[in-house]
Amino acid sequence: MNATACSWRSAARTDTGKVRARNEDAFLDLPQAGLWAVADGMGGHQNGALASRLIIEQLAELSRGGDLAERLRALRRCLHELNRRLSQELTVTAERPDPVIGSTVVALLMESDRAACIWAGDSRCYLWRSGRLYQLSRDHSLLQQLIDEQQLSPELAAKHPAAHALTRAIGASEKLELDILEFAVFPGDTLLLCSDGLYQSMSADALGAALSLPSTQLALERLFRQALKGPARDNLSAVVIRR
Repeated sequence: MNATACSWRSAARTDTGKVRARNEDAFLDLPQAGLWAVADGMGGHQNGALASRLIIEQLAELSRGGDLAERLRALRRCLHELNRRLSQELTVTAERPDPVIGSTVVALLMESDRAACIWAGDSRCYLWRSGRLYQLSRDHSLLQQLIDEQQLSPELAAKHPAAHALTRAIGASEKLELDILEFAVFPGDTLLLCSDGLYQSMSADALGAALSLPSTQLALERLFRQALKGPARDNLSAVVIRR
């Protein structure tokens, strides 16, 4: 689970949780390539697991050459191609009558002191820096849309019956919009990629307390110990990366 390459150390784990029969999450942990990702599948057990696994497998095959901008372009092309396949090809088959097959994705590219986060859906990227926790990604969900567009409080928006419906995901529609954030990284920075099954039952203070621990493995163990103390109704996945 742990690997070291250059100045990056990382640890990753996934768990089915306490309720689901199957794990539809998948993760990528490639510190030697400066590439990490979490995908949370949707569309029924088999379809969700297929979509998240396909995304992770394709990302793992990306070329490791070029600078950060070139690698980011390649990653975007890969996700757009996967969106085309999932939204058009894989859904129109007799073997898969379920019309929905897709997945969230949050991926992180690193090169020297620069990073790029790219995502679709509600899997998140957090940064722990100098004793403060920052959520770098912004959820593509109806909940976040209600907060942004109708100025509802998070508590009131959460009461909407479809609050956790996704507004973007790989495979959800023929047109894919990806959000990208590029930023500088500093020694001691710790980053967390995770599915909603991990963060939805944990406070920001609990996330920060875990990420402040002295190693990525200890941080990962604390995150899962805390999350699994709760109801853990969903699959949960996390990748912890530290410079």
